[in-house]
Amino acid sequence: MRRGPVLLLSAVLAVLLLGAGGAWALYGSGWLRVEKVTAGGTEVLTPAQVLGAAAVPVGAPMATVDTDEIERRVRGTLPRVATVTVTRSWPHGIGLKVTERKPVLLIKKGAEFVEVDASGVRFDTVAKAPAHVPVLELSAGQSPSARRFDEDRLLREAVGVAGDLPAAVAKETLLVKVGSYDSVVLELTRGRKVVWGSGEHGAAKGRALTALLKAVPKADHFDVSAPTAPAVSGS
Repeated sequence: MRRGPVLLLSAVLAVLLLGAGGAWALYGSGWLRVEKVTAGGTEVLTPAQVLGAAAVPVGAPMATVDTDEIERRVRGTLPRVATVTVTRSWPHGIGLKVTERKPVLLIKKGAEFVEVDASGVRFDTVAKAPAHVPVLELSAGQSPSARRFDEDRLLREAVGVAGDLPAAVAKETLLVKVGSYDSVVLELTRGRKVVWGSGEHGAAKGRALTALLKAVPKADHFDVSAPTAPAVSGS
């Protein structure tokens, strides 16, 4: 027998054996299996809650862990989770990193509060209102625009307004009152009120309001509905 074919056959057999050995190491052996699962990034939630929702199969081969399915389980079980990343940390670890939704508005529901994030998602109900998050008050029932702008649309409008508030102003905002699409009023600490108008030009309104609060700190009524011509009274 010629040497060339023998060498080729030997090489093929070696590749097959290596492949079989690799597959066995990944799926059949006791080596590369899940032994440790960790969770990070939590603020309101606990790592234990995330791990419970993930239900990662400890002892399973690392290669068989379905990271997409774990992500779906966590987000489906814990609405507070906006995103979750699942990574393999060879040879034995699975890591989960979550990002929680943050409330920009609260909706009063009896003695509790529904948290609403910057996307308008109502993601949790809590017994105690988080600090520095304003409460939404919708009173558009008698508004002529009520048919055109339903509650969900007005909620999105209010969320947009809350998202446009400068951080310092947001901390002092107690209530966001929406009477119609173009009638949004803010109630701040110390009895101060702000006529915001519609949700349009929110960034400019935020800048105008910040300037007024600094320039006339004792005023109690501000109007930034026309941000290029803001007004103040009660100083």
